[in-house]
Amino acid sequence: MRRPGGRAAGNGRAAREDGVGPRVPAQPLWLRWLPVIYVAAVLALEPVTPVDWPVSFLLIALPVVAAFAQGPVVVAGVAVFAIVFEGVLAGTPCCAGRSVGYLWDRHYVANYVCTSLVGALGTILAVHRIRRERTLATVRSVAETAQRVLLPPVPRRLGEVCVETLYLSAAAEARIGGDLYEAVPTAYGVRLLVGDVRGKGLVAVEAAAVILGAFREAAHDEPDLIGVAHRMERSMSRHAAQLPGNEAAERFVTAVFAEIPDREHVVRIVSCGHPPPLLIGPDRVVELHASDPSPPVNLAALVGDGYRVDTEPFRPGDQLLLYTDGVTETRDRDGVFYPLPERIRQWAGLPPRQLLDRLHEDLVAYSDGHLDDDIAALAAYRLPGVPRV
Repeated sequence: MRRPGGRAAGNGRAAREDGVGPRVPAQPLWLRWLPVIYVAAVLALEPVTPVDWPVSFLLIALPVVAAFAQGPVVVAGVAVFAIVFEGVLAGTPCCAGRSVGYLWDRHYVANYVCTSLVGALGTILAVHRIRRERTLATVRSVAETAQRVLLPPVPRRLGEVCVETLYLSAAAEARIGGDLYEAVPTAYGVRLLVGDVRGKGLVAVEAAAVILGAFREAAHDEPDLIGVAHRMERSMSRHAAQLPGNEAAERFVTAVFAEIPDREHVVRIVSCGHPPPLLIGPDRVVELHASDPSPPVNLAALVGDGYRVDTEPFRPGDQLLLYTDGVTETRDRDGVFYPLPERIRQWAGLPPRQLLDRLHEDLVAYSDGHLDDDIAALAAYRLPGVPRV
């Protein structure tokens, strides 16, 4: 799912079953019309089948067919219709091939009884289906609210930098995960964060909230990215210390911090065990590997706290793409990883929003619709015409 302003997963428009309660996705049109199609198929088969093969018995299943998309009242009405229609087919000489007197033949009476029972079961099934759909709609609504709180929309224009974002959760029903990103305008320039919390579920979301809250404060307070990284380390360490058992040592975040000064044509980057950003120019796509990679957040105490800043040219017209490993670890049917730099070269001239849209579409196509990991990406574009001082 994309952040507000981006692409969201879903089934189109939403609708309420009775005007009360959470909104549930509208059923596909073909599924709503399936009972009508089913009856039409029975009518088409009736004239061409032998008299000894009463196709009207197929109408027993009609209430269950209706229960896939209709409410309990409609399903009950469909059951009554099916019984009446069975009687019409059984008692009409042109259809049954026998006199009207056979309307109450024991086989047909058994047919009416079975249809009544199936109709009752279909009505119960429709009630259960609607309750489940409302429960899922409630979960999605709560998750979307949590996401808006955790990842509020990033302004598309931050000074001389245009920012666009993409978020796709592997858990489509939950819509939120452990990937995160943020963009903050500060006195030191635009500061960016993309990170990936180890693990999944609510624990990962909680850790993401800690990192984002700390970054939003530190980005304004710290004069350089090393100070920001140290603040993230302290905040995450305090949070991890509250976790039970061995979870503290296993809870860490890979992240990349970037700073785009207002009056300098450079970008400063601190990479904490994270995939390298891509610098996208009009005629080049370059992976910005860290000269001396820094440890993931909350592992500095184990492997050393030597954070390093790399400075790269970032001219007007250039784009910076930050992303999580869900992008590069997407696999095709043969298990081959997604070749991000190669794919991005085809779209180097696109503006940020179109670039991320194309990336999203290509990831879905490359994986044949099976994205198994959360994905977050942020594209920052330096607008032309920025004076150098």
